[in-house]
Order: sequence, then C-alpha cells, then structure tokens
Amino acid sequence: MAAAIETEGLSKDFAVGFWRPRPYRALDRLTLNVAAGEVFGFLGPNGAGKSTALKLLMQLLYPTSGTARILGRPVGDVAVRQRIGFLAENPYYYDYLTAEELLAYFARLFGYRGADVTTRVSRVLDEVGIGKERRLRLRRFSKGMIQRVGLAQALLNDPEVVFLDEPMSGLDPLGRRHVRDLILGLRARGCTVFFSSHILSDAETLCSRVGVLVQGRLVASGPLSEILAFELKGWELVVAGVGAALSPELAQLARSVTPLSDGHVMLHLAPDAEPDRLLGELTRRGAHIVSLNPVRETLEDYFVQVVASTAARDARGVGA
Repeated sequence: MAAAIETEGLSKDFAVGFWRPRPYRALDRLTLNVAAGEVFGFLGPNGAGKSTALKLLMQLLYPTSGTARILGRPVGDVAVRQRIGFLAENPYYYDYLTAEELLAYFARLFGYRGADVTTRVSRVLDEVGIGKERRLRLRRFSKGMIQRVGLAQALLNDPEVVFLDEPMSGLDPLGRRHVRDLILGLRARGCTVFFSSHILSDAETLCSRVGVLVQGRLVASGPLSEILAFELKGWELVVAGVGAALSPELAQLARSVTPLSDGHVMLHLAPDAEPDRLLGELTRRGAHIVSLNPVRETLEDYFVQVVASTAARDARGVGA
C-alpha cells in the first residue's frame, strides 16, 4: 500500500542557553511510514518531541536534517496543503469572531465560494457537535469547545490526510467519545489520520499502528499487539449477582477474586483464560457481566522504564 506520510532521518535541533547557546536535539532521526487509509498513533510523554515532529510535517518548523513527504510530495508542496487538515495542540483563533464566521473565513482561503461555504461550515460544525453555540463569539467558548472548532477547521476541506496534535485535550468524556467516533468515521471513508497522544486507551481503540517516541527517539513501532511491552498480561472481569455457591468455583477459575461494593466481584484472569467461554458460563448461571478489560502495562510505565534505561545507558557512556 502506498505511503501517505514518510519521514527519513528527520531531526530538529534548537539552540538553548543565552551566553553560550548549545544545540538541544528535540527530534532525533525519525524514520517512519504511514500507509494511506490507516490511523497512526504517535505516542509519547510530554516533551518527547511529538509536537515538534508534527510542526516539521506542517513546515511550521524546518528540519536540521532529514526529509519528509506527504502523499508522495515534499512537505512544502503547495498543492499538498489543499489535501490535508491540521489541528494544533493548543489552537488559538480570532476570538471576536463566531465559529461560523471563523470557518467561513478558512473555507474562502481554500477557495470555496457562495453556498458551498455555508454548506461546508454547517456540516463540519454538526460533525463536531457544535449546535446553536456556533453563533457565539469564540471568546465565550471553553477550551473543549475551542478544540471542537479546531477539529471542524481541520475537516473543512475534506482532507485525504489529517494531522491531530493531542485531539482529546480539554474535552469532557462525551467529547472524547465524540472525537473517537469521528476518527473512526474518517478511517471508514479511507482518510489517513496521524494523531499524537499520551493516552494508551485512545490508541488501543483507534489505531492500526503506533509509534512510541521517547526523548526525541522512536523506540518502538507497529501494532500495539506486536509491541512486547504492551502484550496482554491478563484480564479483569467484574461480575454481579454471583451466589455464594459459585464463589469456590470462581476461585479455581481466576488467579484471584476481589469482593467489591454492591455485591460485585472482580476476577483476575490469566491471559490464556478464554474469557468468552467463561462469560457464557457465568451468564448461564445467572451472573451479570459488568465489565471485561485487558490488563497491559500502561504507557506511563513503559515511558518510565525506557527513560530510566536511556538515562542509565547515557550515564555509562559518559563514564566510559
């Protein structure tokens, strides 16, 4: 499948310090390929270099070394801009305009005119869940509402590739679900989505593949199921309505059984426990299934391990 996004050895250095500036490498030789039509999660802790990489792809910054291409063309190609959408991490817009006026302005920048402008603006505002508020000035919007306007702006031109920098930032649970559904809808219609996040659950729900960035370096890439750090370690099953006669059997089926409030019980299962079969048996015996969740190492745990190992390796290098 053709690559929608390609980078080769992409690096960015910033000068830090006042009297004697020295280079600080924010992104270190990033090489990756994102296939057309896939949702790619760019994961990493704060300060890992995710936003720097996105700004390089948008040409808001220029690389120290390396190259990048979008839809087979260099990132600076003007024709490519017509085919992509971008949401910055902290979007800021003209706050004396309404959402409708702001998006109409952007639509005209894309070359749309007349009734097409009104139709497009109304459609994308509906898609991101902004109703009658669209006629209010943006200065009255919350951070989450501004984020929705930013998403609408990124989708205004029906892009083939969408870049989203922390798209869930500032959103409440309903807003997060809405954005997840929106991204899944983009994937269904063949749009390539490249989004950065530090939340593993978002990546598990949405992504075909992920790349994990730590201290400017790509330390892992591929489907989450194939990245050994995130392999399945077990299951957590919460059930209700479990009779006392069933409890001894549960103890044999699970690694451990933890009583919860309101008569709920949590079962900790082995990764090979075949939860589907167990769910059927519990349901047949009158139990009510509350939730079933895979247990994996968290992204934060993985970051801590990688950062610690990187620091130890660097310390050994300095000592040598």
